[in-house]
Amino acid sequence: MGAMHRVLACMALLGAMGAHAAWGATSAPAQAQVLHDQYASLTDALQRNAFGRPLVLRSEQAGEHVSGEVFAVVDHSFDTLRAQLSNAAQWCEVLLLHINTKSCRAGPTTASTSRLTAHFGKKTAQQLAAAARVDFTYRLVARSEQYLHVSMHAGNGPMATSNYEISLQAVALDARRSFIRFVYAYDVGFVGQLAMKAYLATAGRDKVGFSVEPGADAPVDGLRGVVERNAMRYYLAIDATLDTANVSPSKRQREERMNAWFTATEQYKRQLHELDRDEYLAIKRAEFRRALQPQ
Repeated sequence: MGAMHRVLACMALLGAMGAHAAWGATSAPAQAQVLHDQYASLTDALQRNAFGRPLVLRSEQAGEHVSGEVFAVVDHSFDTLRAQLSNAAQWCEVLLLHINTKSCRAGPTTASTSRLTAHFGKKTAQQLAAAARVDFTYRLVARSEQYLHVSMHAGNGPMATSNYEISLQAVALDARRSFIRFVYAYDVGFVGQLAMKAYLATAGRDKVGFSVEPGADAPVDGLRGVVERNAMRYYLAIDATLDTANVSPSKRQREERMNAWFTATEQYKRQLHELDRDEYLAIKRAEFRRALQPQ
């Protein structure tokens, strides 16, 4: 796997290292209340934005640390959300919708933790030996009638990267709607930053994120653009998973999820378009089959 492809694989990974520490220090009821308070403070932004859906996207870069954060209202009951997003195997189904996820398997599970092994790489078809393997520790931090918190953390990754962690918090708003906070971040070292700068100056020079800073005439680019694009891709994977929760059998459900994810990403072509639908579906069908094969 070339250096550039390894860096791109790293950019597809998830995390919320600083946020995870802060949230983990308080009780589940207190965390749920914080999320309700955030929903109240974001009411106007959720209703008036450029996404065409109740969503707020933020990003930040501080030294080696880059983070993205999505707040969104989903038109699904909390019972549905909790049933679909509570264990590592279900999250593998979510992660595999992303174009850069080449494989995902859930490993041994205890009462609240599990191992999740994922491979990240190119947007096109790729052998696992050429992709970057990352081993996550999955944690069910909190799960109640009104609140869900899950996280997946990997301390080390390829190309001088570290501290990957998927983090999702969710609360019930009413009988038919839930509010989620999805955060991801990673640390990228000097070597990784040099490789990413080279990529963004060449093949990635036209790629941008979603946020527009005050006084700017274009969306953010660079590492913040990368983190925003992938935050949106993973959020859309969560939404597609919830939209198809009641579809069966599983083969038909995956097909509908892949199509739903692709359709949603095409609403934001400038940021997210990479492949045609038929290309994406062919690659993902093969990757899902590979992930389901016995080890």
